[in-house]
Amino acid sequence: MTVLRIGLIHISQETNDFNPQPTTLEDYAAFGLYEGAEVLARAGSTGQIAGHLAAVAESGMAVETVPIIRAHAVAGGRIDRSAHAFFLDRIRSGLAAAGRLDGLALQLHGACAAEGEDDVEGVQAALCRELLGRSVPIVLALDHHANVTRRMVDSVDAIVGHRTQPHDQFDTGLIGTRLLLRILSERLAPRMAMRKIPLVTHQEQFLTARGPMKTWFDRARTLEADPRVLQTVPFPMQPRLDVEEGGWTAVVVTDGDQALAERLADELADLAWCLRDNFLVREAVAVDEAVRMADAEADGLVVLSDTGDTVFGGAAGDSNVILEAMLRLRSRGPALVPMIAPKVVARLFDAGEGAIVTLPVGAETATAFFAPIEVTGRVRRLAHGRVAVSGYQDGEIDMGRTAVFEIGPVTLLASELRGVGGNLPDVYRAFGIEPAEAKMAVLKTASNFQYFAPITRRVIRVDTRGPGQSDVFTLPWKRLPRPIYPLERMSRRDEPRTPPGLRGAA
Repeated sequence: MTVLRIGLIHISQETNDFNPQPTTLEDYAAFGLYEGAEVLARAGSTGQIAGHLAAVAESGMAVETVPIIRAHAVAGGRIDRSAHAFFLDRIRSGLAAAGRLDGLALQLHGACAAEGEDDVEGVQAALCRELLGRSVPIVLALDHHANVTRRMVDSVDAIVGHRTQPHDQFDTGLIGTRLLLRILSERLAPRMAMRKIPLVTHQEQFLTARGPMKTWFDRARTLEADPRVLQTVPFPMQPRLDVEEGGWTAVVVTDGDQALAERLADELADLAWCLRDNFLVREAVAVDEAVRMADAEADGLVVLSDTGDTVFGGAAGDSNVILEAMLRLRSRGPALVPMIAPKVVARLFDAGEGAIVTLPVGAETATAFFAPIEVTGRVRRLAHGRVAVSGYQDGEIDMGRTAVFEIGPVTLLASELRGVGGNLPDVYRAFGIEPAEAKMAVLKTASNFQYFAPITRRVIRVDTRGPGQSDVFTLPWKRLPRPIYPLERMSRRDEPRTPPGLRGAA
């Protein structure tokens, strides 16, 4: 029996160009950076690698997975040059050592930029193609907030993406490897078309369960009912990536029918363009109003979504805007506020548990958006080490040194490393805090409320400033292609910014 040898590469980071703090290999190590056999040993049951393994198992085919590297970091600033070079080196050496491969499951993010390089995943995909040649099929699995580039499309045979927001990484790994195995076993001939859409919007309408995003994604699933269509993928680029080829994308993959792929890519792009103003509808409320609304709830936990400081969207996690409002408005609480604040942590560790400390908090990184505020509180607990979490793509994360600091009605969870910004209840539980007993919890995310959902009574989006803010007009754009909607008002998506060689692209 012939055994198919499938290479597996998973490298993921989402870049926020308005967070000045570079992402380093230490950030990847905080979530787990594995090579070789350890990639499969650490696969878990919820991430894309687990989905890949499930697709292999269900196929009944003789398949050997050849793991090369698995590296994930939470969203942040651009990866530094050494991290970019490291991953290219590991791809090069890993594929060289792998021997004969029949296919490659390439699991990237799609919105990663590096110091000096806008299109990290395009470079990585192109390297894989150069090393493997044209005869080895490559299926590229991306986050649905990816910024798909021409180099990505030219370097792979097919592209798949997350089908929901919040994301289901397992599902994406599953459909990507299912398609790869079909290409190999059924001798499919993938043909791919992409359309760039001159659109950048805030994240408040990104959930796929409702609103215009549901309309767009539902249409993609409908188009896939045609057996000639292998994948139809909408990509609403995350709105904090300031790159030269930026903008939303529609990708269609068919079996041997380029004309069909082109037509359906146009249809999918046109639908997004027709809905463009619906994607701009704002739901977030002013900071003071949000705090008062949460404090007025009779019972249950209210989640306050700090949209401007979304750690899952690459913000720095150092906003003190909601904290300041809670203290100034004399909220009853109890309230939970996470903050990535290594300077605060150092001061609290110097003071020791039980100490009463007055110090400035906030604005350690994103100083263009925030200023420190002075607070007084008691050091409740100090801790080190890794934190076990459930239901997340990583089984454990490293928060670095962490301090629980009580400031009146607020419990501040200050961490040295980025971790997950307090967006998982298990992070609080690891330090002796049960979040279900709080009145309010600030989440540093604009969309990923699912981890807190079982204990949440209500979610309130808060209109906060910061690197992830909903106000796309005042972000300091420098590289984004112009004109682009809504920064400029446009009635058509075709002219005048079609890059050379991008047939039908906007």
